[in-house]
Amino acid sequence: MAITASMVAELRAKTDAPMMECKKALTEADGDMAKAEELLRVKLGTKAGKAASRVTAEGVVTSFLNGNTGAVLEVNCETDFVTKNDSFLALANAAAQLVAEHNPADVTALSALPYSQDSFGPTLEDVRKGLIGKIGENMSFRRFKRYSGGSALVNYLHGTRIGVVVEYEGDAVAAKDVAMHVAAMKPVALTSADVPGEFIERERSVATAKAEEANKELVAAGKPAQSADIVAKRIDGAVQKYLKEVSLFDQIFVKAADGKQTVAAMLKAANTSIKGFTIYVVGEGIEKKVDDFAAEVAAQVAAAKGA
Repeated sequence: MAITASMVAELRAKTDAPMMECKKALTEADGDMAKAEELLRVKLGTKAGKAASRVTAEGVVTSFLNGNTGAVLEVNCETDFVTKNDSFLALANAAAQLVAEHNPADVTALSALPYSQDSFGPTLEDVRKGLIGKIGENMSFRRFKRYSGGSALVNYLHGTRIGVVVEYEGDAVAAKDVAMHVAAMKPVALTSADVPGEFIERERSVATAKAEEANKELVAAGKPAQSADIVAKRIDGAVQKYLKEVSLFDQIFVKAADGKQTVAAMLKAANTSIKGFTIYVVGEGIEKKVDDFAAEVAAQVAAAKGA
């Protein structure tokens, strides 16, 4: 597969890796962007992990709470300009409230719920379509999570790009601090035991590849390679380190005065328990189209000449 300059630029923007390293990784991965990112992580370490914090799609995350019932929802659009449009924001906020109050099974069911705004209706979908015509930009409801399990709820919105809902029992202030912590540190699970298996296997694969690369470098330098036992311990150590980094209770609390207190220790001191959480980051996991303006201009010039 031909590796284009735009592909290299996209991978560089995601990983912050040197241009030539990006090109080499894409070549080795035969143009597979995800595989190229993994190869860079093996070679360059955490430098290539910036993709997780670099979201590309636009939109907003909003939340609605009413007692022990609540929801967090993401709505996408094409440009950042629309995320500041009052009609778009009203639509997003109304949709979050509809999720909380009506418990739709999915986005399709949500879209069919009664709602009117800006002279559009009678359903949420009709309003969405009407605003697309009015604003001139596509928009869509991407995902939502509803809570109604009986536990207390607290939310935290970091601007309109990050939204967190935490389900808890105990002190509301401590729970709010946890919501802010989640927004900042982005854990993937409450405990190490809750981390999805595919995440662990991905990290084990990266750690294994790093260990193999390290052994190759030792041999190339005329030094003996590390034994299989040592390699296995290094891999297990890397996986355990990862699990602590992404498990909420094991993370160092962002407000820890001593810089050492874990979230679990803070919650114990506050006599508070966290039952669950949801964090949405706008555009997370969505690849935004990268425009090749030079190619576009060249195509327009060629078309003009042809005319």
